[in-house]
Amino acid sequence: MLPDHDAVEWIPATGTSPAVVLTCEHASERLPSPYAWPEEDARLAGTHWAFDLGIAPFARALAAELGAPAVLSRFSRLLVDPNRPLDAPTLFRDVADGAPVHLNTGLDAAERAQRIERFYTPYHAACDAAVAQAPGAAVLGLHSYTPLYEGAPRAVEVGVLFEDDTDLGAAWLELLDGHGYDVRPNEPWSGLEGLMYSPQLHARRHGRRAIELEIRNDLLADPDQVARLVALVAHAVRATLP
Repeated sequence: MLPDHDAVEWIPATGTSPAVVLTCEHASERLPSPYAWPEEDARLAGTHWAFDLGIAPFARALAAELGAPAVLSRFSRLLVDPNRPLDAPTLFRDVADGAPVHLNTGLDAAERAQRIERFYTPYHAACDAAVAQAPGAAVLGLHSYTPLYEGAPRAVEVGVLFEDDTDLGAAWLELLDGHGYDVRPNEPWSGLEGLMYSPQLHARRHGRRAIELEIRNDLLADPDQVARLVALVAHAVRATLP
């Protein structure tokens, strides 16, 4: 068991030998005290800029189906983005939809360090501990994305992201394709461009395999689609990860 932490929701394994550890870097839009949305940022609350809509319930359902452990963030990605390296320009995003993010305007070094210490570091410590406690388990990152991003529509419905483990990515593409979804490799973001930073980081540290799923968030608003996708992803885990 991992200790409770303000930055992390921890779901323990219910199976004896889980095949995967689930990570969910953008699970919450929560702004823990003393943070609050500036009036100018009210437009961002409840949107994909603040968190990955629908992914937390999906992650919990998949964890229950597989008996797998899961680590979910309990803070908005706009406070600090745990799916980015510490030197990434979007670690503290300051522009969204072409307008300033006032929550992050003029951050000094002390505030950056405080957010990293309070949120980013505990989240990654929890992921690392969860992987260490699940010998042999792969790391599966779970994310969602908006159908319309900065004015550009996205037809892809499920993205399979991979970096080191191209064979695993190919196997998942084959298993997920042909079920009525538009499934594509490394879209709408690419693991080859460092955009599955967190799951790949913790997999490498422990010599494990890593993959990330991106699911278009309109699908996650439909309970029937959620149930169907949970079953489909669980099948992919069981077929490829002993």
